[in-house]
Amino acid sequence: MKTTTKKSTIYFDPQIHKALRLKAAETDSSVSDIVNEAIRIIFAEDSEDIAAFAERAHEPNLSFEEVLKDLKRRGKI
Repeated sequence: MKTTTKKSTIYFDPQIHKALRLKAAETDSSVSDIVNEAIRIIFAEDSEDIAAFAERAHEPNLSFEEVLKDLKRRGKI
């Protein structure tokens, strides 16, 4: 199966663009490869966050006030 790529115009802060070009040259990669990998990492982290939220969905909610009262009761504040 052939992978097709899509073209998009992205505007970078000049310093970030410079760093990307330097990183690309140092790693013998393209700027596109570096950006794609960074996006994959971000999406993987988002997926982990969503899974963690789902796992904790049935835990009881505590108000800030309840947490403060508990900390005070236990002598933490």
